[in-house]
Amino acid sequence: MDTEAQPTERDRSSRPSGSETTSEPAGPEDRSRFALPARVGSWVPGGRITLTLLLCLVFLLLLSTFVLRPFQIPSGSMEPGLRIGDRVLVNKLAYRFGAVPQRGDIVVFDGTGYFGHADYIKRVVGVGGDHVVCCDGEGRIQVNGRPVDESGFLHPGDSPSAVPFDVVVPGGTLFVLGDHRSDSSDSRDHLGSPGGGMIPVGDVIGRADWIIWPSAHATRLHRPDAYARVPDAGRAGAHG
Repeated sequence: MDTEAQPTERDRSSRPSGSETTSEPAGPEDRSRFALPARVGSWVPGGRITLTLLLCLVFLLLLSTFVLRPFQIPSGSMEPGLRIGDRVLVNKLAYRFGAVPQRGDIVVFDGTGYFGHADYIKRVVGVGGDHVVCCDGEGRIQVNGRPVDESGFLHPGDSPSAVPFDVVVPGGTLFVLGDHRSDSSDSRDHLGSPGGGMIPVGDVIGRADWIIWPSAHATRLHRPDAYARVPDAGRAGAHG
């Protein structure tokens, strides 16, 4: 006796036969999900293509406003690392959520009221509380009593500074210099101006993290090791 269960007439009728498939009609949620874009697209000239382009533009605007911003190098003040016409990508989240600029960072900032009515790009040499001096007996910049070897990024043939200075950076501000010292207007040139040449941290737009154009020059920008051994201002005395 064959003990294998035999399908009933009801079983046969409930299964799709051959290659036939069944599909359930779209519910109210499915219909509303697709109805809204179609309805909005019908209001916009060009339909869905124009709507898609508009959404992309809004996304790029939000990205540029809050996350990343392209910046074109306007002068040779940061050569040789950054050349005129290079485009860098500025990380606008680098100093959010409690993070602050570090010595060696390349920052873009609003110079209005300090340098001029424009955005500038320079390297951070001193942060709040730092004692920055130029130059020591060997012609080097000192930060908190520690000489800094800038040969890895300083423009060939340039000295660390032809202008002597001895400053203490106020809290919440930055002392910034260009890498091409002989072709850079920076904190040294504004020591007698309002703010003493210091840049408020609040005016920093972000950190330059990538060169994105030209493609042959594209690279990630790293903080140099030159400042790694510089002690914090409060510990400078302990290190001599």
